Amino acid sequence: MMLVKKKILITGGSGFIGTNLIEKLVLDGHEILNVDIKEPKIFVLSKYWRNVDINNFQNLRQNVHDFDPDYIVHLAARTDLDGESLEDYNTNVMGVENLMKIANELKTLKKIIITSSMLVFYGGYCPRDQFDYAPTTIYGESKVKTEKIVWEHAPSCDWAIIRPTSIWGPWFGTPYKNFFEMVIAKKYFHIGNKGCTKTYGYVGNSIYQIERILFTETTNELNKVFFIGDNPATNIEEWGNEIANELGGKIRKIPYFIIKMAAFLGDALKLTGIYFPMNSFRLHNMTTNNIVNLKDTYKVAPILPYSRKKGIKITLKWMLEKNI
Repeated sequence: MMLVKKKILITGGSGFIGTNLIEKLVLDGHEILNVDIKEPKIFVLSKYWRNVDINNFQNLRQNVHDFDPDYIVHLAARTDLDGESLEDYNTNVMGVENLMKIANELKTLKKIIITSSMLVFYGGYCPRDQFDYAPTTIYGESKVKTEKIVWEHAPSCDWAIIRPTSIWGPWFGTPYKNFFEMVIAKKYFHIGNKGCTKTYGYVGNSIYQIERILFTETTNELNKVFFIGDNPATNIEEWGNEIANELGGKIRKIPYFIIKMAAFLGDALKLTGIYFPMNSFRLHNMTTNNIVNLKDTYKVAPILPYSRKKGIKITLKWMLEKNI
């Protein structure tokens, strides 16, 4: 069966997930436009890129209308946790408002996906429904606003919200790139018996899930939010051991109290502007279970194309080739 070529607009396509998504969509023969304030990570993808700030309504509107997309995947956002106020995350609020206004002007738009975050609630929290929020960071609060804006300005076409979990793979950054780097450098140690289990996602599987959600009807108002990640959840000790085994090494354990002291040191150094790979926030994150319910996502995208071990092989190969 011949693939029908589609016009797909990606906002924030120069980022981690966007880079992988555009690679796949281009490979599939679709017509792509990436609007982002950053240049693409891969030079050959530059021909699909326009330097557009989604906070600039008129510029964004002109570029979107000129391209006249069939589909939109909104990935553009500020995603770090360093902001001190909601104004620091204006892209996650004003940028989304701008895009939703423009999407409602597009008469032939078939579907739009808006990217949120699992940090709309804290790790380990079990939301009662898609409107149940419990953020503990300003970034998480900004993504709650993202979702509320989408609901308040829902387009006439089909739409969905995605919440990526802890995604890793080629072109990733902090913190999971650091995790791989530490295992590669034999500087990573298991934290006593505190190894936690979380919902992670290999980016190749995430792209498959996003594509399936994009091209599958999701018109049920009770089921508009989809988590992106791999099932079953991953124990971080097992994951670390699999990376080390692939490299022919082994990971040792360090007593929890020693890591706790290192986290306090990291907290103190952060106050002076010095980076240290461990702090209390990260330690808590690394030792707290966070298993997300992916049943709705798996109804739409039931068979993931990559195993965790295959994802590890691909990621390590990418890191070695890029000398990362």
